[in-house]
Amino acid sequence: MSRTAARLAPAKLNLYLHVVGRRADGFHLLDSLVAFADIGDRLTVEPAARLALEITGPFARDLAAAPQEQNLAWRAAEHLARRLGRAPAARLTLEKNLPVASGIGGGSSDAAAALKSLADLWQAKLSDAELAAIGAELGADVPACLAGKSVFVGGIGERLAPAPSLPHASLVLANPGKPLPTADVFRARQGAFSAAARFAQAPRDAAELAALLASRGNDLTAAARGLVPEIGAVLTALGDGSGALLARMSGSGATCFGLFKDPAAAAGAAAQLRAGHPGWWVASGKLR
Repeated sequence: MSRTAARLAPAKLNLYLHVVGRRADGFHLLDSLVAFADIGDRLTVEPAARLALEITGPFARDLAAAPQEQNLAWRAAEHLARRLGRAPAARLTLEKNLPVASGIGGGSSDAAAALKSLADLWQAKLSDAELAAIGAELGADVPACLAGKSVFVGGIGERLAPAPSLPHASLVLANPGKPLPTADVFRARQGAFSAAARFAQAPRDAAELAALLASRGNDLTAAARGLVPEIGAVLTALGDGSGALLARMSGSGATCFGLFKDPAAAAGAAAQLRAGHPGWWVASGKLR
């Protein structure tokens, strides 16, 4: 690939998230159904003499204070180049459309997009498993983002198993504008562990998917709401009078999602949320 190429880095959603245990080293063990939205950041790569990263988009300012070398897309380029025994020569442009530290895997998805795009640019002869191993060095969520489709996640996030096909359900994502570091939420979590809750049937539509998810939950919600009480307001706004089939927090928060019966219902709910809460980030779309 000798030309500029762009790739979506989609938002990662935990449709349910159960904490099923804890390792001796303190890391929590999870059981979760991960899916992806057609909403996300956008990463563009092109040939260059050396590694460079430009960050644009509505949330670029939230990354401005951090050194470029800490950005997961930059780190992905370095890790892949090291694995290939070559210089990390490429220009990356990251259009940051997803809020930072928001429970929807923005950084991990950026890293996955960088690995895939740069593997094409550099004509790397790597298998999916080899690329996933590089991704795991960058973070536990990166292998799932490399898969880019609905999967069951276990371990600390690195163990992937096939999930049933999901419908292209309409959805709304909403975030109250408060960053929420994942580590803080896990430290604040209390209570017993949950059981794994995987299922085999493929839901036919959004209503059937919502019914399956209703008997499951997100075990991090209480801890996240204790740190960012506005999450409660987001869940209430999504669930009360919006027409949502289900409203739930994703990951460690603070982003929440609502499932809707069709695109028109989702678009109407998103418009209602924007009008009532102008300080929130709100986006509508569908599951990929």
